Amino acid sequence: MPMMLDDQTLNEAKRFNARLARAPRFGTRYRLMPPLVQGLLRLSQVGADRKLRRAGLQVETRMVGLEGVQVQVRIIRPRGPVAGIVLDIHGGGWVIGNAPMNDAFNAAFASRCGLAVVSVDYRLAPRASVHEQMEECLAAARWLLQDGLPEYADHADHAGHAGLPVIVVGESAGAHLAAATLQGLRAWPALLARIAGTVLYYGVYDMAGTDSVRRAGPETLVLDGPRMLAGLRGLTPDLDDAGRRQPPLSPLFGELAGMPPALMIVGGGDPLLDDTLRMAQRWQQVADVELNVAPEAPHGFIHFPTAMARVTLAHAQAWVRQRIAAMPQQEAFSASASHAPRAAGASPGAPR
Repeated sequence: MPMMLDDQTLNEAKRFNARLARAPRFGTRYRLMPPLVQGLLRLSQVGADRKLRRAGLQVETRMVGLEGVQVQVRIIRPRGPVAGIVLDIHGGGWVIGNAPMNDAFNAAFASRCGLAVVSVDYRLAPRASVHEQMEECLAAARWLLQDGLPEYADHADHAGHAGLPVIVVGESAGAHLAAATLQGLRAWPALLARIAGTVLYYGVYDMAGTDSVRRAGPETLVLDGPRMLAGLRGLTPDLDDAGRRQPPLSPLFGELAGMPPALMIVGGGDPLLDDTLRMAQRWQQVADVELNVAPEAPHGFIHFPTAMARVTLAHAQAWVRQRIAAMPQQEAFSASASHAPRAAGASPGAPR
């Protein structure tokens, strides 16, 4: 069921948008902005692990990977039974962000939904290309689905699938990487079958720019609208637009057969609106899709201190719980002391 937003919530969002209109816009083409924002982000995260532990959650960081591709992940676990696992891929325009930036969202999945969370700390551009980021996210997914959390690896559902069901969550650039990861998993059908669903917030699915990206003007909130297209091109300087639209770089044009049910959320004021609308239209041909367009909401709105953000996140949590419950009947699994975590670095060889 699509989320419901009342008049009070919408009016508050409009007032918040008026404040955002006076704030600077973010653009990947600004040379100094990404490192400045990244530095401020890291400063704000001092003591993040202690905060999670005080909330009764377990947290660790480790290096994982497969076939020579290594990537850092941040793992958050509830202390009680675990019903499933979230694979989280953060946003940030491929140039900023890290796994701890989603701690609040992921702690809610752990404490309210009884889920363990594995958040991928992929390398950022320009240190890594978008293609390398895609490889790292796919390697993390394969590691998790094959043998990633040994304390849960012995669990199997009544249909005989090994391991707990997995929900893939991605936001913005992370939604792009999540969609590309899911398409990459089509090469391993048994692993893809463990994906119970995916939550995709306002992703970039056409790296050459959809119509709404190309129309974005200076009135765009949060993002620097006129520079968005140049930003996408700057991330892929060796390609022309035809090359940028090749999957999996542009998941919108990839093969979607076998994709899991999806919850897609985007703001009506987001220049990436067309990306989500077009992806939902294609996705619904192969799987259930729930599409939610939050009226007038700008890019990144789930991070704002508004009722709209709270309603949206609560709706996503409820959807995830439903998807976990819809998988073949299983018993929630609680890690025992006999299954200690593997040492860091170890790894196995129409929308309604």
